[in-house]
Amino acid sequence: MTAASAFEARLGLPALRGATLAEVDAVAALQHRTDRKYLLPLDRARAFVDRLADSHHVLDLDGRRTTSYLSTYFDTPQLGAWHAHIQRRRRRWKVRTRLYAEDGLCRVEVKTKDGRGATVKHALKTEPHTYGRLGTEAAEFIDDVLHQAAVPVTTADLGPAAEIRYVRAALADLHHGSRVTLDGTLTCHHGHRTALLDPQTVLVETKGGIRPAPADRLLLRLGARPVSLSKYIVGQSLLTPGLPDNDVRRVLRTHFQTVPHLERTRAA
Repeated sequence: MTAASAFEARLGLPALRGATLAEVDAVAALQHRTDRKYLLPLDRARAFVDRLADSHHVLDLDGRRTTSYLSTYFDTPQLGAWHAHIQRRRRRWKVRTRLYAEDGLCRVEVKTKDGRGATVKHALKTEPHTYGRLGTEAAEFIDDVLHQAAVPVTTADLGPAAEIRYVRAALADLHHGSRVTLDGTLTCHHGHRTALLDPQTVLVETKGGIRPAPADRLLLRLGARPVSLSKYIVGQSLLTPGLPDNDVRRVLRTHFQTVPHLERTRAA
């Protein structure tokens, strides 16, 4: 059993109603959204999924209900994106290339914040072999998005800073147009060091409007509270020596561990 199939089984995803990618995208492909994140023990995440069964469908891709994600994040030599997030600046941003391993799909993504603090994501589809690199087309796309968001950074300033890998399941409320993702087997890589999310912990993220969705209210009833957590910020905080202390340290000590080296393969 692969890590992805084991994660699927442990969350009870086979019991949910499936939805196609077109159905999910029709109502829940939110590019302008508010994200809320929670860290749940695996058994509580399973209970959460069980209670969503009446209102949510799970994304089903020809019988597969999870996808392995590989994301390479780009930053300036001074880690401008990392510092902007830690310092809670209004003009926060992230640039990454993302590979959906089983599907052979690749995108360049730029995330910024609007004036209300909501996340705005822009994406450009690219060829799988370009994963981890920023070519001419990607550079033009990134520069345009950052310029429009008044972020004083260009692609010429950026280089690969960290790689994040995980397995994701996506659930959608087709009636209300909100979405929930569940991430497990998460690893952060920088040079020859790796940070691991506790395998008995699931990162749950709700993606919807300004007001909390029914899934958020359910999470509160299950004892979960929102956490400020970015996979890239976690990776850099754990794996780059000399970075200043910050608010994510408690979460890191509780839920993550570092190892000197972990062999990586193409798919998570």
